[in-house]
Amino acid sequence: MTAALQEREFRPGTPEFGEAFEAYIMPELTCQPDYVSGDPLSYWRSTSGFEVDFIIGDHTAGEVKAKENVSTTDLQSLKALAEENKLKRYLCVSLEPRRRQAGDVAILPDREFLDSLWGGQSPRLRPRGARVRMGR
Repeated sequence: MTAALQEREFRPGTPEFGEAFEAYIMPELTCQPDYVSGDPLSYWRSTSGFEVDFIIGDHTAGEVKAKENVSTTDLQSLKALAEENKLKRYLCVSLEPRRRQAGDVAILPDREFLDSLWGGQSPRLRPRGARVRMGR
């Protein structure tokens, strides 16, 4: 909001663009449990300063990166959480054009992630056998 009021441009690679991309994804994550999964949404922060943008239920961790080429450095927080072996899936939602795997982390285009979040088939965000709950 401040960036818009200060008339700063939202160009790819700027902090403003990254914040806007995260602001595009996060409301979808916030609303989805009420309509589909019922899974709680949280985040993770380690004592050493690593932070993961979202945790869905007890199964999926994710980072949001407004980049067309996610690097291993961008995945450090997810990899630190993965070392704890507490969750089943580790995702990075990005602007990359195609899905790819980087070790334990699936890097997904934003559209594929959102389609899956709202009922698509790939990647599975719900644990196998979980039922979809509609409404409250």
